[in-house]
Amino acid sequence: MKIDFAPSNLPIVRRLQTAVVLLWVFSFLALAPLCVVLFLCLLFTRFWLISVLYAIWWYVDWDTPSRGGRKVQVLCKMRMWEHMRDYFPIKLVKTADLDPRQNYVLGFHPHGILVAGAFTNFCTEATGFSKLFPGLKRNLLMLPLWFRAPFFRDYIMSAGLVPSDKESASYLLQSKGVGNAVVIAVGGAPEALDARPGVYIVHLANKKGFVKFAIEHGASLVPVYSFGENEVFDQVENPRGTWLRYIQERLQRIMGVSLPLFHARGVFQYSFGLMPYRKPINTVVGRPIKVEKKEKPSAEDLDNVHQLYMDELAQLFEEHKRNYGVPEDSHLVFQ
Repeated sequence: MKIDFAPSNLPIVRRLQTAVVLLWVFSFLALAPLCVVLFLCLLFTRFWLISVLYAIWWYVDWDTPSRGGRKVQVLCKMRMWEHMRDYFPIKLVKTADLDPRQNYVLGFHPHGILVAGAFTNFCTEATGFSKLFPGLKRNLLMLPLWFRAPFFRDYIMSAGLVPSDKESASYLLQSKGVGNAVVIAVGGAPEALDARPGVYIVHLANKKGFVKFAIEHGASLVPVYSFGENEVFDQVENPRGTWLRYIQERLQRIMGVSLPLFHARGVFQYSFGLMPYRKPINTVVGRPIKVEKKEKPSAEDLDNVHQLYMDELAQLFEEHKRNYGVPEDSHLVFQ
């Protein structure tokens, strides 16, 4: 295989962009297990006190992730995230105002491989979320598994990430007043197994938990579609019915995380590696869907609001697909 090496005379700004994205990919793929290994290894060295003191802190601070986390605004506003934004580039597109006197549940689609659009738009200020939606505070939900990793839990909480369980999300809407937006990658880990260029599959047909959650809290639902999210990585073919897909789905049910076999480019060459392609991601925030608050919504309530949400998401996709290079004959596929 011929290797396509990157030019040696690339501008420094492009090198900075690559460095920041490399750090982000490393954090997503390897930092959590490395933090666990570090915590355990320190116990058998002369620095054992670090792990012991952290264990005490961890015990005292155990409930913080499910109590709104510990977002550090200074870190979210760092210049480095602008380099990540410009690497692809990533853009946040507003289609309607979101009243800060209300609470919202934002459904993010599709999950993609590493949810680059969700992180950049909703965990940093690189794309100007606070300017587009003034007065609105947002938190991105992440698998609770990652908050059980020492050191790593503090790292992801600083970006505004909170566990994706009902207790954590409810706290944000019940105890933080109004002007809160909970961002949920609705398709979750299973949807990542369908993430590849040219595919517009969203796992939503049987996903009603987030709808029930929104009705119970009287929070408006907002569909969000991130055009280009599936384009930044290739994935090994794994159609349903193959042994690879069977193993991936079994591991996902056991571990809670999916393991897509993805690849793209490298740091110093463009032929292979785990770095995402430089392809644009345009995250379009749709119109809010107001729901009537009910502590115990009926099955009919859930079906009606769920269907309305799917219709709004499909319409959002159809209205904007021409702007972002999606073929005219391509449509959302709900699974």
